[in-house]
Amino acid sequence: MEDKKSFFGLKKILVTLLVLSTGLSVGTMMFIKSNSSEAQSTDNINVSNLPSKVVTQQLIEDLKATMLRIWQQQAQIKNLSYTVPLRFQGEVIEAAKLTPEQKVIALTFDDGPWPQSTAQVLDILKQNQIKGTFFLIGQNVKNYPSLVKREIAEGHVIGNHTWHHWYQFLNPQAAAYEIDHTADLIYQLTGIKTNLFRPPGGIMHNGVAAYARNSKYAIILWSSDSVDYSRPAVPKLIHNVFRQAKPGGIVLMHDGGGNRSKTVQALPEIIANFRKQGYSFVTIPELLEMQDKEIKRIANKK
Repeated sequence: MEDKKSFFGLKKILVTLLVLSTGLSVGTMMFIKSNSSEAQSTDNINVSNLPSKVVTQQLIEDLKATMLRIWQQQAQIKNLSYTVPLRFQGEVIEAAKLTPEQKVIALTFDDGPWPQSTAQVLDILKQNQIKGTFFLIGQNVKNYPSLVKREIAEGHVIGNHTWHHWYQFLNPQAAAYEIDHTADLIYQLTGIKTNLFRPPGGIMHNGVAAYARNSKYAIILWSSDSVDYSRPAVPKLIHNVFRQAKPGGIVLMHDGGGNRSKTVQALPEIIANFRKQGYSFVTIPELLEMQDKEIKRIANKK
C-alpha cells in the first residue's frame, strides 16, 4: 500500500509540474534540478548563449522527462497492476450486482487514444473530478503515447482492447498477438500491467475473448450502451445511456475510433444527470472491489 501511495504521489508531482511549468522561473527550475539526484543525471545543456525563455523551457522539458522516467521505472520495479479480485479473473462482467443504495456507476471509453476527443474527454472528467476506465487499442497507443501518459497521470484506469480492433475470427496465435502485443506496449510505455480486457464489439466467440479468459483477464462488457459509435443526436445519446442505467452499472462510450464530438457534447450532461440521481463514479477495479465485498457480505450472512 505504501509503495502505491508513493507511486501515485510521484504522479501528482509530475502533473503539478505540467500545470505549473509555464510559470516557473529559471532560478526555481535550477533549484529543483539541483535538489534532485535523478535530475542531475540528465544531459548537460549549454545555456550561456540561449535566451532566458528558451533556457527555462528546456529545463522544464528536461525535468518533466526525468520525472516521467522515474515514474515509469518505479512502476516497472513494483510490477504495478490494477487490483482485480481473483474471483473475477477469467470471468465476464456486464455490471456489478449491488444493492439499490449503492448508487455507483462506471464510465468507460473505448477505441482510444484519439486526437482531440480523448483530450476533450479527459478535460471534462478532470473538471468533474471523475476517474474513468479507458480500453485502449494498441496501434493507437503506439501513435498517441502522450495521451496514454496523461490518462495514467490523471488517475484513470486503462484496459486492453486488442491491437487492431478486428471483429473476424482469429486463430490462437493471432488472438495472442492482438492482446499480448498491446499489453507489452502499455507496459513499456507506462510500467503498468492491466488485467482488464474488452473484446471489440463485445464479440465473445472470435478467439480473442477465449485467449483473454485463459490469460486471467477480467472480461469487461457493459450494461448501458450509449450507441455513440453511430453518432446519434446528443439527446438520443443521453437517453441511450440512462435507458438501462442502474447501481453497479457499466456505461459504454467511445473516445476514439472516429468523430466523437457527439460524445464530448453529451458527456457533461450525462455526468450532471447521474449526479442529480444520487450517483457517484467509480473505475472498473473499484466497482469489482465493491462487488467482491458484497459477495462476501452475503456469504457471511448465511
